[in-house]
Amino acid sequence: MTALALSIIIFALVLAGISLGALLRRTLPRQHLGKDSQDVVRLGVGLIATISALVLGLLIAAAKSSFDTQSTQIKQITADIILLDNLLDKYGPEGRPIREHIRGAIGPFVDQLWREKAAATGGPFAPNVAAENIYLAIQKLAPQDDLQRSLQARAAQVATDLAQTRLLLFVESGNLIPTPFLAILIFWVVIIFASFSLFSPLNATVFICLAVFALSASCAIYLILELGQPFTGLLAISSEPLRHVLGPVGP
Repeated sequence: MTALALSIIIFALVLAGISLGALLRRTLPRQHLGKDSQDVVRLGVGLIATISALVLGLLIAAAKSSFDTQSTQIKQITADIILLDNLLDKYGPEGRPIREHIRGAIGPFVDQLWREKAAATGGPFAPNVAAENIYLAIQKLAPQDDLQRSLQARAAQVATDLAQTRLLLFVESGNLIPTPFLAILIFWVVIIFASFSLFSPLNATVFICLAVFALSASCAIYLILELGQPFTGLLAISSEPLRHVLGPVGP
């Protein structure tokens, strides 16, 4: 289920909670809605509201941190590709075929990376044959002097770093809210909004305000879900900078 669909369901459940509170207000005996009852319910709801606000704040912080980490890893891959191309350029004419191979492999590499992260299959990334061939081609270079040997060793290390960063991207979790935890959080929010309409008449102004508050709570959860899936959705990391990181090989 997408983050938007789940957020709409949460919004509908909260509106149902508001309606439930209004229904209980009309059906409960008057002595159950006295001042003492209101004080007890409001104290309990205040506790739940505090816990919910704290949990939402922590989840948003964790989701933003995860999003920033994966965005940084994409930038690291981009920087490593530029560095690898520069090293092969300095190596000499023997590095030109590998540089051309890198340019041809970037598009499929980006497609595979975004597809695997979007699918979130739970299994390891499929081997990238083009990346492995580039690494092997670097190892097969025959350096003629100390400079070329140093450049070859550095290029091989950068290619290894690229593969490692790709694996780090995979192990970065994209599901920050376990389903049972999300269900409990929704339950808390429904209770809070039901209490609002339990002791207050539900006129048009109150209902519109509560609906706006419910939408705000749903948007907070939507933001968490979107940040937890940085390769899909509205807040997705763009693949264009990585896809066009290198220009044509110069003469």
